[in-house]
Amino acid sequence: MTPFGEKLRVHRERKGLSQAELAKAVGVSAAYLSALEHGYRGRPGFDLVQRIIGTLGIIWDEAEELVALARLSHPKVTIDTAGLHPKATEAANLLAKEIRFLPEKDLDALLRFLEKTRKSGPDSR
Repeated sequence: MTPFGEKLRVHRERKGLSQAELAKAVGVSAAYLSALEHGYRGRPGFDLVQRIIGTLGIIWDEAEELVALARLSHPKVTIDTAGLHPKATEAANLLAKEIRFLPEKDLDALLRFLEKTRKSGPDSR
């Protein structure tokens, strides 16, 4: 499941809609919406995210969060380490190999570290 899919499910269930009902309302198939929630489909397009936000009545901070999560929810990531330090390539490959075995607490720590690095890095990326 992707961060977007997890949050989408929470909002959909909070609104009391089935996947089929939401899918029909936003103009996609129930199978596509299910795949999106379960992380078997890549990032949804901006227009679809906006239709979901409107249909579910999501406002302000929660809407911004859903848009941001959509950007970070591509389940098949490619990391280009060409031209970087060899340790960057080693780290990317090791993470790809081992991420499925990391406990949630370690993933939380890794995410906090990366978020801290992103906020303090050059031009705050």
